[in-house]
Amino acid sequence: MTNTSRTLKYLRDKGWEAGVVERFLFYAGKHGRRIDLFNIIDIVALSKKSIIGVQSCGQSFSEHDKKILDSLLAVKWLKSGGRLILIGWRKLKLKRGGKAMRWRPRVKEYTLKDFVLLEDLVLFYKGGKNEA
Repeated sequence: MTNTSRTLKYLRDKGWEAGVVERFLFYAGKHGRRIDLFNIIDIVALSKKSIIGVQSCGQSFSEHDKKILDSLLAVKWLKSGGRLILIGWRKLKLKRGGKAMRWRPRVKEYTLKDFVLLEDLVLFYKGGKNEA
């Protein structure tokens, strides 16, 4: 089972309608290349009230986190009303000292507060919000 299929099952078990928007380009490079929607979203999930863009990964959680935080399109996604989450999968022991392992998700939801916005930098440089 892949990280994407684990994430789809996780979202569907929580009641979301989910579909993959990542695509594979066979002609890109020697072995092909995976392309995410806006370079940050593998899966889009819908509920009655919201839409979520999901980046799914294995144990490279911090690399994907940095990729999302560096993306201007992530900010646009959030500003347009979408939610954005990162789900990383890892095998954890069921009991301390035991041998049985299960795949468990690590979930991080992003908000605009997570991003250093260009407007904030300009205001900081000018000395605050009160100055023109």
